[in-house]
Amino acid sequence: MDVSVWLVVGAVAVLLMAGTAAVLLVRVIRARKLLVDAGVPLHNKALVWAAVIYTVSPVDLLPDPVYLDDIGFLLLALRSLHSAAHAAGAGRGKPAATGTESGGNLSTSGSN
Repeated sequence: MDVSVWLVVGAVAVLLMAGTAAVLLVRVIRARKLLVDAGVPLHNKALVWAAVIYTVSPVDLLPDPVYLDDIGFLLLALRSLHSAAHAAGAGRGKPAATGTESGGNLSTSGSN
């Protein structure tokens, strides 16, 4: 294969890894908001911080050019946090306020 083909393959691989890292960063930042909520159990919060520490630590299950173990551990922790937050009623899973609680005027047909 030509050198330019390898450069293109390498560039695509770097872009995929950068995209994956960006998506994970956004998910970690969103998960930080869920960590502030007091209804999420402590073990789920600790699992997320353990995943972040594992990701930046030099000790890995797989060598550093392969980030599958880091990504997998972060995804597992984020999924655990997400399900715990929904079980606690935090985030998007929080039930909407009723008309009597918010002082609003809700009709039975659902349209205002």
